[in-house]
Amino acid sequence: MRVIEREEVAGRLTYDACIPIIRQAMVALSDGETRQLPRSIIPLAQGHLFGIMPGALGESAPFGAKLISIYPENFAHGRQSHQGLIVLFEPETGEPVCVVHAGEVTAIRTAAASAVATDALARPDARHLAILGYGEQAATHARALLRVRNIQSVRVWGRDMKRAEAFCQRMSAELGVPFGSAAEVEDLVSDADIICTVTSAREPVLKGAWVRPGTHVNLVGSSVAGPAEVDTDLVARSRFIADSRENVLRQGAEFLRAKEAGAIDDDHVVAEIGQVLAGSIAGRRSDADITVYKSLGHVVQDLACAWVLYSRL
Repeated sequence: MRVIEREEVAGRLTYDACIPIIRQAMVALSDGETRQLPRSIIPLAQGHLFGIMPGALGESAPFGAKLISIYPENFAHGRQSHQGLIVLFEPETGEPVCVVHAGEVTAIRTAAASAVATDALARPDARHLAILGYGEQAATHARALLRVRNIQSVRVWGRDMKRAEAFCQRMSAELGVPFGSAAEVEDLVSDADIICTVTSAREPVLKGAWVRPGTHVNLVGSSVAGPAEVDTDLVARSRFIADSRENVLRQGAEFLRAKEAGAIDDDHVVAEIGQVLAGSIAGRRSDADITVYKSLGHVVQDLACAWVLYSRL
């Protein structure tokens, strides 16, 4: 059995390689080609989580599962918040053939998925990016989104301004794009064309009243029902796109809060991103639309990336 460690994933699963893999996987998901069960999330002590995500890339295609733990405080100690394994099975004999470092795949593919959605939903002239959060996903999102839009400036908000400023210095040096921090979220997003929320907030930190028409928003930080990064107003005002409709109706925290408040119903999920990519449902309909992509992550993304690492890259 082959083992693909973190360093190999980081070196070979580039954003230029990952973005088309994710695009193809999401179209296949929405076309009904893939097979998957609803993911199971087991709450642990101190807000930690353990997730089990089984799936198959098709009836006669590679299959497997992702086993993942989520420890948000790890980042402060130099470790990834997501730790785990992706186990791959070969479709002809059913043999397990590969184990892949799930934390690194998750870090890259999550940002690549937001890049795919941004490319499909953001205005073509979008230039200014706002990121709420300064952890691992803030860095990966900055790297990935520069692949799909001509980003001219990035502004960052976090609860600790010194850490936000240090993050900006590192990322500006790495990417050659001006990064700056803001003390207030309202100021941060006032001129943003694209907003990414990648926080561990339990309650909304972004309000719809602060988001101007034409903005595209990637909601990434909350991956289970409960913690919500944005308020009901933003959800209700938006053209709301899911990675997986089924998963968002089960665990999309911001969507579920808005539904419970009576502001929306299930039809407010106008499409899955795979349907937008396939051209079967329109994403952005006008320059004034506020588009929201709710990213919960999906096992087909992990399996597709892991299988390409195993078989081709």
